[in-house]
This record gives sequence, C-alpha cells and structure tokens, in this order.
Amino acid sequence: MNMESEQCNILIVDDTPKNIQVVAKLLKTEGYQMSFATNGTEAIEQIRNYKFDLILLDVIMSDVDGYKVCEILKSDPQLRDIPVIFLTAKTELKDIVKGFEVGGVDYLTKPFQPTELLARVRTHLLLKKAREEIEFQKIQLEKQNFELLEVVQLREDMEHVTQHDLKTPLNTIISYPSLIRIVGNLTEEQEDYLRNIEHSGIQMLNMINNSLDLVKMERGVYEFNPDSFDIAQVIQKVTMDLYNKVESKDLTLKILHNSSPIQDTDTVYIMGEELLCYSMFANLIKNAIEASPIQNLITIDIDNTHKDFVYVQIHNVGTIPREIQDKFFEKYVTYGKGGKATGLGAYSAKLIVKTHNGSIDMTTSEKEGTTIIVCLPIKE
Repeated sequence: MNMESEQCNILIVDDTPKNIQVVAKLLKTEGYQMSFATNGTEAIEQIRNYKFDLILLDVIMSDVDGYKVCEILKSDPQLRDIPVIFLTAKTELKDIVKGFEVGGVDYLTKPFQPTELLARVRTHLLLKKAREEIEFQKIQLEKQNFELLEVVQLREDMEHVTQHDLKTPLNTIISYPSLIRIVGNLTEEQEDYLRNIEHSGIQMLNMINNSLDLVKMERGVYEFNPDSFDIAQVIQKVTMDLYNKVESKDLTLKILHNSSPIQDTDTVYIMGEELLCYSMFANLIKNAIEASPIQNLITIDIDNTHKDFVYVQIHNVGTIPREIQDKFFEKYVTYGKGGKATGLGAYSAKLIVKTHNGSIDMTTSEKEGTTIIVCLPIKE
C-alpha cells in the first residue's frame, strides 16, 4: 500500500457480482479506493457524477455493453481522459481490436493473472498522472507566456509614448537656433554652438524616429518607401560624424570604392530609404570602431561591380568572441563594451537590411579580423 494508491479511485463494472468481488479483493491489497457498477447504465451514471482515475470495464452486460459505455465516455470532453481497461471473457482478435477502437487503453481476458492486472492498473494510473502533470505544466507555461507578452507589450507601449513625448521638446531645441540667429550680432563661436545644437537635436530626432520604425519592422507593419540615393555619400557622412570616435582611438579609417580609394566624384546609387541606411551604417561603423584595437585600420569597401546589388564590406582587425558569433545579429547581444551597449546595433541593421530586401553577414577570425558584409539592391 502507498499514498498514491490511496488517492486513486477505480470503478469496477461487471454484471456478475462474484467477478467484482475477486477484482475488488485484489485491488484492496494495494490500497486503491473503489466503486462498483453491475450494468452499463449504472456505470454511466456514476462516471458522470463522481471522479474516477481508472475504469475496469466488462464487455458483455445485459443492458448496455462495455463497448457502448466506452464510446459514450470518450464522446464527453469532461470524461474522455479517464483510462478504460477492458476486463472480459471475449478473447477473439476482432473483440480485442474493437476494444482499442472505441477508446480503451488496454484489454485483459478472463481468467487473468492477478500480478498482470495489478501491473497494468499501476502502469495506466502512472501514465494518467504523467499526462495530467504535463497538461498542468502546459497551462502554467501558457499563463506565464501570456503574462510575459503583456509585460513586453506594456514596455513597447511605454517606449512608444515616451518617444512621441520627446519629440515636442526636441522640436523646440531644433527651432530655437534659427530664432536666435534672427536677433543677430553672433560671434563665429556662437554660430558654431548653434550649429552643434541643431545638428545634435536633428540626430536625436532621427534616432527617435528610427526606433519607432524598428518596432514597426519587428511587427512587419513598416511602410517602406524606397527612393534612389547615393550610398557612398551617406557612408562618407557617417564617417565624418564619427570622426571624434576614430580620433580618440588613433585609428585610420579608409573608404574604398571597388577596392580603390574613393574619389570625390564617385557615386553609387541604390534604392532604399536614406535615413534608415544612415542609421544602419552609423551603428555598424561605430561597432567596428569600438571593436578595433587602437592605432589600427578600418576599411569600408563599396563594391558596385555586380549587376543587381551593391556590397559594402566593413572590416576591422578585432575579433568577435566565439560564444556570440552564432547570435551576433540577435537582439540584445553585446560584447566588450563594459555594459554600456544596448545590443541593438547589429539587430537593427538586420531589420533594416531585411526591409530593403537585402542581406547581411559576418565573418570573424583572429587571423583575418572581422568583416560585416551588407548587400543592398540597386533597383526596386
């Protein structure tokens, strides 16, 4: 006898009381709780009114046979999971097959071996318990997943509201330099300050707009409006804006066009959104600068020798740790930045490239360094 068997309630159904007594005596030795029914109608009534963990069911009965009882049981969503073991004198193969067809989990023929009956009862009770535990865990996981989705949605909604709220004071910051210029009498130094304020305000506004766009890209609802623009000019603008970061590490940054130094007259037109591409290359080049050892070379090669695509390769001599190489473009993956990074730079680049119907890849090794390869379409 054990605690688990004491908690299990078994219904024995047989129209011969002596058979019920034999089975009941055997199950009592294991400590099972038992109920009894001497016909199919009584069995159905008990099953609907009481909770059973297992049913031992005779087939041949005077009113409703065991097959029909099992069919009724299995047609009810509230009762269908109760395991049914047929216990009968019917020994032909077609009878055994029918027992399984109507929903029985096992079939024992009389006379049975007591040890075999106990073993099968124990097995099917354990299986039922295991199924219930799995179902409970599934419900708990679904509940946790729903709660997590609610938290994520709330966070995204709050970010969305915050980003929109930031636009109002930023518009004031951007517009005030123009009003100050109207007053006049500014020194050259003051003009520089105003230009820096305008430039920084516009950059922040672009960052807010880009972050809102990235949320839409994640959800697949971003409205893409491509136009033709010079990607070489965009990349040159990015490197100018990142000049202080390059200088602080005493790096050399070279822009190449088809493996040769780029000229002022070189143009490389693609189809896309210029602001998105500026944001993407700003993130990727900034990552390359931060990952590069000091006093080293970073190259950006713009290759338009292909028919339909432009390839931009950003190379630095640093390497990406092995543990994050396979998930480099995943959300919130960071390395080597002292916990200050968001882990969204490479991830946002992947979203932007996908929106442009292009591709992005990365190679890294201690011997060759790290290269990010961005592929963007020339035509829409």
